[in-house]
Amino acid sequence: MTTDLAAAAADLRARHQPGRPLILPNVWDPPSATAVQQAGFPVVATSSAAMLEAIGQRDGGLAPPDDAFAAIARIATAVEVPVTADIEDGYGLSPVELVDRILASGAVGCNLEDSDHRHPGQLVDHVAQANRITELRAAAQARGVDLVINARIDTYIRQAVEPARQLEETLQRSAFYLAAGADCVYPILAPEAQITTLVAQTPGPINVLAPADIATVARLAGLGVARISMGANLARAARLFITGLLAELRATTV
Repeated sequence: MTTDLAAAAADLRARHQPGRPLILPNVWDPPSATAVQQAGFPVVATSSAAMLEAIGQRDGGLAPPDDAFAAIARIATAVEVPVTADIEDGYGLSPVELVDRILASGAVGCNLEDSDHRHPGQLVDHVAQANRITELRAAAQARGVDLVINARIDTYIRQAVEPARQLEETLQRSAFYLAAGADCVYPILAPEAQITTLVAQTPGPINVLAPADIATVARLAGLGVARISMGANLARAARLFITGLLAELRATTV
């Protein structure tokens, strides 16, 4: 099992290529994961917001770890491609506990965000977050699996950072997290106008958030990003489709 997970992690890591990004239509349950695999995508990624909603929990670091990792395990069991899991801020678990939970679920990568959910609107100190990434990397290597760590940077979505300082703070955090052992950084909701600068001045691969839109994905790929996530956008699109279909069905029965 460890050998299989190690190979899957190496496969996932190798797919982060600037300009030829890894496209991740994030999933929320086994059927959506199976659909992504059957469509030919080489990696399955979870969306914490969509996945937790599907099991009656809330995003924002509030879900019981047992529930979150059980949901991730159900997704990983349903597919044969590498799985990377959105684990929010780590649910209060230590790096060693996190690695054990991630690998036991069958995932070989994770998103770890730097929002401080215990103090809404705030970010975890960047040095403390970098130290956590280093510990996560060491714990994974000790278990024989070089976990793929995607360090999410929340400078654009938390009130703790003034708009004028968002780019500078993002670049500083990116450098710290990559030096600490992150494989990729994810400045979620970074404005497209700043992505070229982020790519040019960040010493490692960059992940961006995008809608499930071919033109946007192609444009972002041209900016040199290495990974494109769709977050909960696919789940929202599915919900909108179902809502519309239900409205049509209801209209025919009145």
